[in-house]
Amino acid sequence: MTATLTPAARTSAEPQLKDDSGTGTKVFNRLAATCMVLFGLIWLVPFVFAVITSLRPDNEITANPSGWWSNNWNLHAYSSALQDNPIGWWYLNSFIIATLSVVFTVVVCSMIGFALAQLNFRGRGVVVAAVLIGLMVPTQAMVLPQFIEFRFLHLLGTYWALILPAIAAPIAVFVYQAFMKGLPPALIEAARLDGASWWTIYRRVCMPLCRPATSAVAILTFVMSWNAFLWPLLVLTQTKSQTIPVGLSGLIGGSANQYAEVMASAVLGILPLLAVFLIFQRQIVQGVAQTGIK
Repeated sequence: MTATLTPAARTSAEPQLKDDSGTGTKVFNRLAATCMVLFGLIWLVPFVFAVITSLRPDNEITANPSGWWSNNWNLHAYSSALQDNPIGWWYLNSFIIATLSVVFTVVVCSMIGFALAQLNFRGRGVVVAAVLIGLMVPTQAMVLPQFIEFRFLHLLGTYWALILPAIAAPIAVFVYQAFMKGLPPALIEAARLDGASWWTIYRRVCMPLCRPATSAVAILTFVMSWNAFLWPLLVLTQTKSQTIPVGLSGLIGGSANQYAEVMASAVLGILPLLAVFLIFQRQIVQGVAQTGIK
């Protein structure tokens, strides 16, 4: 025999279910907020400590390295970092390399993603497998083959030695493929019936609709290129041709006791990335959410 609830019992049970659901939602929201605050503090505290240390005199830092207060705040470390090191050149090199990497990555990876999402061609599975392999192989494992390749091409010490490897971004290919797969097929078919070529569909139909994906790929590529360290350290030999991460690493060995100058240089190096995230954080969230990347 099966038990059934009377209308009166069902009516009395509904408010209790709603109260339980509301209580669970409140607990989850508080837990999520607590975790977010804790992770925010974990990431924010080192940055704040670096800023404070960069504003303290070296003698105070030597006497109390973990101190959070100073009686003599100054900007001497920033002026010394700008005068004693070619940080302007490092900024320029990083900006040029990151910008060109973004442009070429968006163009090349969007074409590959469009082909994998909208075209049926022989060897499509081989291309997908190659992209997957590129996604699984660690970047460090490719350092030696790439170094030999670029030395053979006489590109060591040039911007192209850093730009060309950044173009091969499997994650960007999958972002574009996932986004373009979600476009309405009727839209593509209508363009084909109107006589549009695949190049026209890619340029005038798909790419304007892929702005969230393009924003996500562009910003993430810019950040990854700006923060790259191992590969630029190997291929860039001259001091003026170095990028921000490589140049800052040289300050640690040369200015072992000048902690304020090292921290000031680190703050100057992170400011552009901080500005990018603050300005384009909405585009990053939209691009990641709409392409299904979790």
